[in-house]
Amino acid sequence: MALSALLYVNSSSFPPLHFAKSPIPLKKTLAAPAPSPRFPKMLPSPHRPQAFSLQGALSEAMNLIQSSPPTWRSAFFNNLLIFTGTAATKVKMAQKEAQGVAEKRKGRRGPGSVIGSSAAGCLCAFLLINRIGGEAFSRLWELGFVASFCTKLSDTVSSEIGKAYGKTTYLVTTFKVVPRGTEGAVSVEGTLAGLLASILLASIGCFMGEIRAAEAVICVIASQIANFGESIIGASLQGKEGFQWLNNDVVNVLNISMGSILAVLMKQVMLQNFALVNP
Repeated sequence: MALSALLYVNSSSFPPLHFAKSPIPLKKTLAAPAPSPRFPKMLPSPHRPQAFSLQGALSEAMNLIQSSPPTWRSAFFNNLLIFTGTAATKVKMAQKEAQGVAEKRKGRRGPGSVIGSSAAGCLCAFLLINRIGGEAFSRLWELGFVASFCTKLSDTVSSEIGKAYGKTTYLVTTFKVVPRGTEGAVSVEGTLAGLLASILLASIGCFMGEIRAAEAVICVIASQIANFGESIIGASLQGKEGFQWLNNDVVNVLNISMGSILAVLMKQVMLQNFALVNP
């Protein structure tokens, strides 16, 4: 009875036509935001490209390392440079310390020295691995890589051997006799030792197939010109007023970059002359 009475009240108060139409628009209203399930998928989208790019960059870096030229050659080449430079630094360390010309921390290199010494070589390696410029430039980047380390080794050996065994040191800008360890000073003993060091490293690079014989000669010449330029910078600018920022690490970057750039330019000139002679 109660249920029939309730049905009677509802049927008399609300016409059937009204109830027949009202659920339809209500269902349409509820069904209108149908695309809303896509919204949660769009939330992470700004983050996904970053995650994928980071993962892709790491994967690409590993692929480049694995696909680079034989790693044992690069490892041997770099470790030879480090070993020879460190050995030269340790020569007559007590004498150098007594004279106040020894490297700080007994020759142990800090981060600034490592970055400054390897910046040009790392840049050339990056350009080579990523094949910037294509096959035509790959030999140039490889030459620049070897030349940069020839320049660094020659600079270190000439400086340290000159401090240890140099009988007379001359300021490169005036050729006046100056004490050992003076910025921009050179000695016969140190210069010859640096020349031999660059010849040694360039020859090893040639024997390992990194560069050709003619390119090894270029590396030696470029390293000596760059070291001479570094001595001029040290004698005329380093430590002077207004050039306090020009410390050893900055000079190293300039010196080694100079050697690398000179080697690449010399090789380009040789190629152009060869093309003119043999069109």
